[in-house]
Amino acid sequence: MINKKIPIYLASKSPRRKKLLEQLNLKFKVLSIECDENINIKGSLIKTVKRLANLKLEEAKKIHNDGIIITADTIVVLGNEIIGKPSNSKDAIIILKKLSNKIHKVYTGFTVYNAINNITITDYEKTLVTFKKLSIKEIKDYVSTGSPLDKAGAYGIQDDFGVVFVKKINGCYNNVMGLPIFKVYNALLKV
Repeated sequence: MINKKIPIYLASKSPRRKKLLEQLNLKFKVLSIECDENINIKGSLIKTVKRLANLKLEEAKKIHNDGIIITADTIVVLGNEIIGKPSNSKDAIIILKKLSNKIHKVYTGFTVYNAINNITITDYEKTLVTFKKLSIKEIKDYVSTGSPLDKAGAYGIQDDFGVVFVKKINGCYNNVMGLPIFKVYNALLKV
């Protein structure tokens, strides 16, 4: 188990990331940060998610720089198209229609930073997700719950509907939720 005697901060508004980190039985505080997540691809998708996680770290350091800070950013990619969070219900419907009956990739970049010893670990995870063919009724019923509006790719694998949309995954399930907890845990052991 991780036994850190310094404050730990999760710089994320995501309730899913908070829940995943709680599974490690850590005492931590959530930092609410504002960061421009405008995805400007410079190089590979891997470099992009790592860069976004590090940008969030820089914002978090402005609030607290006295312990361990964890940041993360998740993107959904279909073909060469990055699919972010939907701007509204109509956009969520369009996104889910695109993902229907296709395989997409979920990338999460994360950073674990220890301000005391100045150690930073930045890494990523990639998971392939296969969606079943979705009916328009399933899509509209799901969107009407409001759940997809705050999620990259307009779905949550842990949601009532989201879970039945996913036919198969190849890789880390927790990554699809927004935090590859296995890799984050190992990074926490090293910082």
